[in-house]
Amino acid sequence: MDIIIDEKYLIKILSDLVHINSINPSLSPQGRGEADISGYIAKALNEIGLEPSIIQLASNRTNVVGTYKGKGSGPSLLLNGHMDTVGVEQMTIDPFKAEIKNGRLYGRGAQDMKGSLAAMIAAAKALSDSGVNLSGDLIITAVADEEFGSLGTENLVQNLRADSAIVAEPTDLKISCAHRGFIWYEVETFGKAAHGSRYLEGIDANIRMGRFLSKLDTLEKELRQRPPHPLAGPPSLHAPRVHGGSEVSIYSAHCLLEIERRTIPGESQESAAADLQEIIDNLTEDDPTFNAKLTMKFSRNPFEVGKDADIVRILEKVITSQTGLE
Repeated sequence: MDIIIDEKYLIKILSDLVHINSINPSLSPQGRGEADISGYIAKALNEIGLEPSIIQLASNRTNVVGTYKGKGSGPSLLLNGHMDTVGVEQMTIDPFKAEIKNGRLYGRGAQDMKGSLAAMIAAAKALSDSGVNLSGDLIITAVADEEFGSLGTENLVQNLRADSAIVAEPTDLKISCAHRGFIWYEVETFGKAAHGSRYLEGIDANIRMGRFLSKLDTLEKELRQRPPHPLAGPPSLHAPRVHGGSEVSIYSAHCLLEIERRTIPGESQESAAADLQEIIDNLTEDDPTFNAKLTMKFSRNPFEVGKDADIVRILEKVITSQTGLE
C-alpha cells in the first residue's frame, strides 16, 4: 500500500497557517494568541477524520488535539508542534503573506514551527487517504505558548499520555535526544536612599549590584568549564536586564537584576540556586551593608532520552532511508 504525501495540500496548509497572526501576546502587543489558528487546525483535522478538540487554557490561548484512531492495542505516537510565534518587529517582508520564492516559503513562523504543523497534518491526511489501519493511535497536538512559558505543553502532559512522542521543532532532520532547561532568577540589592551630598547616610544598591555582577562573571566562566553534557554542552548563564535607581543625585535604594540560567541534564534547581546564593552570602560576610535577595521566578527542566529508545532507533532508520544521511 502506497502512502503518498499530498504536496499541494501541504503547501496550502502551510500558507494558510502563515497567513494567521498567532504571535504570542506575552511577547508582543501585536499578539493575537492561538484562538484563530486553533480553529483553522481543528477544522483541517476534522476534514481528514481526526476527531479534534480545542482545549481552552486562557483568553485566546488554546491547544488542539486530534486523534487518528488505531484499530488494535499497539503503541501510540504523539506528534507535537506549537502554534505561537515571536513578533514581527524589524521584519523586512510581509510577515503574513507566505510568499514562495525559489522553493522556499517565507513568513513569520514558516520554519518555527508552522512548517512542522503542516507536515504533521499532511502526514495524518496521507494515512487517512490511504485507509491504512494503524495498530495504535496517532495523536496530533498543536500547543500554545511555547515561545514564552510552555503553558500549552504543561497542560498537555498533565492530561494526555502516549507511548512515544516527537516534538517536531526544526532541527534540519537531526534527531535531538537532549535539550537544556532554564531557570529565571531575580536578584535584588537593597541600599538606602539619600541625597548625593550625604555620603555618610547613603547606601548605593547599584554599586552593590556591581559587586554581585563581578562575581557572577566569574561564575559564568566557571560554569562553562564544568564537564559538559555530550549533547547539550556545558551549563551557562547570562544577565539580560538590570534596573536600578531613581534620580542622578539620589543614592539608589534598590536594584533588580534578571538572570537566565541554562541547565543541562543531571543538574538540579537546588544546585543552580546554591551557586548564586553562595555569591550573596560571601559578599554579605565581606560587607554588612550588602543586603541582597535571590528569587526563582520560573523554570523548565532539561530533558534527555536514551539513544537506544525505540522511537530514536526508528527515526534513525527512517531518516537514513529517506535522506541517505546518518
